[in-house]
Amino acid sequence: MAAAATMVSSAGGLLAMLNETHPALKLHALSNLNAFVDYFWPEISTSVPIIESLYEDEEFDQRQLAALLVSKVFYYLGELNDSLSYALGAGPLFDVSEDSDYVHTLLAKAIDEYANFKTKAAEGNDESAVVDPRLEAIVERMLDKCIVDAKYQQAIGMAIECRRLDKLEEAIIKSDNVHSTINYCIDICHSFVNRREYRREVLRLLVKVYQQLPSPDYLSICQRLMFLDEPDGVASILEKLLRSDNKDDALLAFQIAFDLVENEHQAFLLTVRDKLSSPKLQPSEPAQSGSSELDSVRDGNATSSEDVQMTDGTQVDKSAPHTDPNEAIYAERLTKLRGILSGQTSIQLALQFLYSHNKSDLLTLKTIKQSVEMRNSVCHSATIYANAIMHAGTTVDTFLRENLDWLSRATNWAKFSATAGLGVIHRGHLQQGRSLMAPYLPQGGAGGGGSPYSEGGALYALGLIHANHGEGIKQFLRDSLRSTNVEVIQHGACLGLGLAALGTADNEIFDDIKNVLYTDSAVAGEGAGISMGLLMVGTASEKAGEMLAYAHETQHEKIIRGLALGIALTVYGREEEADTLIEQMTRDQDPILRYGGMYALALAYRGTANNKAIRQLLHFAVSDVSDDVRRTAVLALGFVLYSDPEQTPRIVSLLSESYNPHVRYGAALAVGISCAGTGLSEAISLLEPLTSDVVDFVRQGALIAMAMVMVQISEASDSRVGAFRRQLEKIILDKHEDTMSKMGAILASGILDAGGRNVTIKLLSKTKHDKITAVVGLAVFSQFWYWYPLIYFISLAFSPTAFIGLNYDLKVPKFEFLSHAKPSLFEYPKPTTVPTTTSTVKLPTAVLSTSARAKARASKKDAEKANAEKPSGAESSSTVTNSGKGKLSDKDGDSMQVENPADKKAEPEPSFEILTNPARVVPAQEKVIKLLEESRYVPVKSAPSGFVLLRDLRPNEPEVLSLTDTPSSAAANAGGSVTGQQGSASAMAVDEEPQPPQPFEYTS
Repeated sequence: MAAAATMVSSAGGLLAMLNETHPALKLHALSNLNAFVDYFWPEISTSVPIIESLYEDEEFDQRQLAALLVSKVFYYLGELNDSLSYALGAGPLFDVSEDSDYVHTLLAKAIDEYANFKTKAAEGNDESAVVDPRLEAIVERMLDKCIVDAKYQQAIGMAIECRRLDKLEEAIIKSDNVHSTINYCIDICHSFVNRREYRREVLRLLVKVYQQLPSPDYLSICQRLMFLDEPDGVASILEKLLRSDNKDDALLAFQIAFDLVENEHQAFLLTVRDKLSSPKLQPSEPAQSGSSELDSVRDGNATSSEDVQMTDGTQVDKSAPHTDPNEAIYAERLTKLRGILSGQTSIQLALQFLYSHNKSDLLTLKTIKQSVEMRNSVCHSATIYANAIMHAGTTVDTFLRENLDWLSRATNWAKFSATAGLGVIHRGHLQQGRSLMAPYLPQGGAGGGGSPYSEGGALYALGLIHANHGEGIKQFLRDSLRSTNVEVIQHGACLGLGLAALGTADNEIFDDIKNVLYTDSAVAGEGAGISMGLLMVGTASEKAGEMLAYAHETQHEKIIRGLALGIALTVYGREEEADTLIEQMTRDQDPILRYGGMYALALAYRGTANNKAIRQLLHFAVSDVSDDVRRTAVLALGFVLYSDPEQTPRIVSLLSESYNPHVRYGAALAVGISCAGTGLSEAISLLEPLTSDVVDFVRQGALIAMAMVMVQISEASDSRVGAFRRQLEKIILDKHEDTMSKMGAILASGILDAGGRNVTIKLLSKTKHDKITAVVGLAVFSQFWYWYPLIYFISLAFSPTAFIGLNYDLKVPKFEFLSHAKPSLFEYPKPTTVPTTTSTVKLPTAVLSTSARAKARASKKDAEKANAEKPSGAESSSTVTNSGKGKLSDKDGDSMQVENPADKKAEPEPSFEILTNPARVVPAQEKVIKLLEESRYVPVKSAPSGFVLLRDLRPNEPEVLSLTDTPSSAAANAGGSVTGQQGSASAMAVDEEPQPPQPFEYTS
């Protein structure tokens, strides 16, 4: 063509031939012009009307060629709509397989046009709207070509965008690897399909395709059915697996149940549990086994929940010798499965793991306590919050027991918070929660003998202990709420009841809480508003209208704020369904309701990265007249973007430099929420300058957000973690630091070491579903700006960073696996030590007797004398000398420090680590976890963390079990060990600086 172009210098002759009457001449002209259009399109464009008339002449045989030529000219002129219109008229002459910019551009345009048309038709429910058949033909040709060329991912993307589910099914079925293709399709669906209803249609199709496969992936099917809210389908699959003769199928059923529990959709799980058919046994047996289970579960000191399930199975066999053995096996498996679905099994195991692996550093808390002035109630309370967060779920309350006098100085709401903190520490202790809180609970109705603040705090604590698993405590909380008129107790009872009945939409409980709201008490009403939202979370209930109406009637800001958040919680995850309510709230004259509208936007579009939601939030962040609304609009971006954390720092980077401190604060927390637990470098870089901002509350938000991002990140993997810990210590010890930023530093210290350094903040499960309780917890936590007791809601977002392998009996067998990375990359932070370098400064103020020092100097001189007299060649006595130095180490640390570094250098750090089940596995470590070859146990599904069912390849060999202690039986040991540590620390310090004297022998 290039050679021809050099010979032809103008298209004028060919254009003149278009005016000839003979069709053959016109055809010749069109064919050649089509060949030269890339070079002569400016000249040809002057004759477009003539070529258009040829296309419109229905008697002209080659009108499609004329259409193709006009299309190309319009393409070069930049008129893509006209170009596409004529390309459609060209019919088969428009070759979709041609590799040219013209074809690629028009195909993209065609797909966009077709997708827009189909979307508008679906959203407008206009089924009669007819798409241009020529456009549909081009799209179908493109889809068919992708499938024929084995470009299945392209075909899937186009089919989903164009709403062609028939072609989507064809592409999946014809692909080489159906399972991986479906997984790709699921990722696309969650990432790019903005409409909730259409996403559900696609997932229904995927479930249908899954079920037609010769070996269905039941794990994935059940996850999809949970998203579609179809408990019947999940129950039938689980029952089918439980009734199978193959033991591995039962393991798979247990694994499915654990995976579903991770999504924290408790109402759905309880429905599945209730839909599982009971075993066909004699009438007395289910009651027997059920009661035995209850008794043994209650006896938490002696037996773990796994023991319960074992005894159930054996009892069925003994008591029913004449029943079908298959039914007996099914009964045993069903008991275990129901325990998993109720959440009790996973909670019990997590509790045991967090207790046995607790590595919290009490010296950090001691430092904070000593640096906080007693008259500063904010920092005093912050220390109590930090302790609760640091020990969340571990059941270790040693710090509180050792500092009862200090703790007793908390008054009023500080006392409420201190009592509620026990709920965070004992979170998940379902069997003994009420007995643990008994000393603080209201005694005999409203007129209890204790302080109303501690009673209200205790009811709130019960809600935190039973959050999302409140079957056994709901009635007690309802009775407590009804029997009191004290607003502080009502406040605690409302919060506790909302947590315990989270998402159950129980109308009777709702009415109880509504009665409290209608008393128009500001304190109780705020708790009631939040509680109503917790109860109806994600239901898009009409009751939100009632709540909004009351918010307009009341004069109390606290009630309006509680209701605003409550209304936002009701539209959780409803996406476009919530648009009407969101519009109503964001256009309200009351800034508090607009503020609630920001939360409604955030929670309705949580984790979707929806462009429309982001655009609206950014608009309010820069245009609203209220600082509260602007701050919340920026903060809300964190909830919309947590499924794509890398985007958040980029989107809020300019807002983090805003002149408005409220916007900067919102930007910090948005990054903290969406990048929580990721250790994302861009997030840390954005937060670093904000931690030294000129405004105190911006520093507070940045410190808390930084701790959320850095949780479970070691100093070896990012050196900035160590620098941040030192910065926190400096702020806490600085007596001139502002109260707000000091409080932020104290809370950040707690979050960094949360859950005994064994939990992270996770808003997404491993199957990429949002964890409802975690998202709701962080949303309410972010309200601490107005009400400090809500800080405890952050504990709902904590997930243990654990690999817990379970056998068929749901016990934890000991088995080893490999972490293919240096141990230092993922190790626990080193415990803080008593500072000894500054002791020389304090020596002049010593008031101790000199006898101890004289004795130390004498022994040191004796040792030096012995060393000097020792022959230089006496190698054989070196071990004796070393042991001698070891004995002197308490008094003479220098002599030990000479040799230790050399010993350590001799051993290079290994490049891997052998871990033993159950093990701490942090999120960054998951990609380096490998199974050892010839291991006795093989996972049912390959998962680097969480609860994993293990297939025993050598079932005849005896098993060694882990996690046999329950927290209640071991708590005393932990307390002893902690106090022991502190005792040794203080003993070391006696020789260095003045302290209260230790027990000693009196000599005259």
